[in-house]
Amino acid sequence: MGDVGNTGGETSETNETNDARLERARREVPPRKLAKQIAIASGSCTLFGREGYTRASVDALAAEAGVSTRTLYNHFPGGKAQLFGAVVTWSSSEVRDAQLALLRAVLNPEHPPRPEDLERDLVSLARAFVGLMTDYPNHFALVRHIHSEADHVPPEVLQAWREAGPEPVARALAGSMANLEDAGLLDLRGDAPLAAAHFTALTGQFIALRSHYGVLPLPAEEVDALIRGGVSAFLRAYATS
Repeated sequence: MGDVGNTGGETSETNETNDARLERARREVPPRKLAKQIAIASGSCTLFGREGYTRASVDALAAEAGVSTRTLYNHFPGGKAQLFGAVVTWSSSEVRDAQLALLRAVLNPEHPPRPEDLERDLVSLARAFVGLMTDYPNHFALVRHIHSEADHVPPEVLQAWREAGPEPVARALAGSMANLEDAGLLDLRGDAPLAAAHFTALTGQFIALRSHYGVLPLPAEEVDALIRGGVSAFLRAYATS
């Protein structure tokens, strides 16, 4: 997690895994300070996910973390904005690592699917990505609040969130789509990032919006139908003849 007081906006660290970041923090930050920062960030993640950025007060954040307001400011001098940036970057990095692992497992560039298996594998990928909303509920609650309160969240925090999670995943998914094109399975018409965005919109984003990022889970059969329909629409647009 690094020094979790840092919002993580520097591009050089955005591809660092959370395990690597935590190991680096253990070398750079005194143990007691790091433990206190982790405790504050963990408690704040729950409160931010429940209340959002605007409604979460510094006093409530400190109480949730079990520290005084003075202690919170000692570790996060920038107050709520700095703490929210640290929490969002940490949480997004964790989910990013999970998404990238799933992407490598399902769409291994060294073993592209057979043409008859392409739809099956894309459905599996979409299911796995959607399933992360259940695995990381606090993170997706944060994302829901980020979208609803974007005009109140500091711009540097929004940028740190994009660089920590959504942008690396989008680039990796575009790379996977390009690999499928190289294998003769897709025709991306020269725009792999757009094809990746269409895949995400037709599967994960649609379900996230319908379920309010997992707050109101959809029935399993509805999720399956939406994923299959989204993948089918994607292939009608991009599959080779």
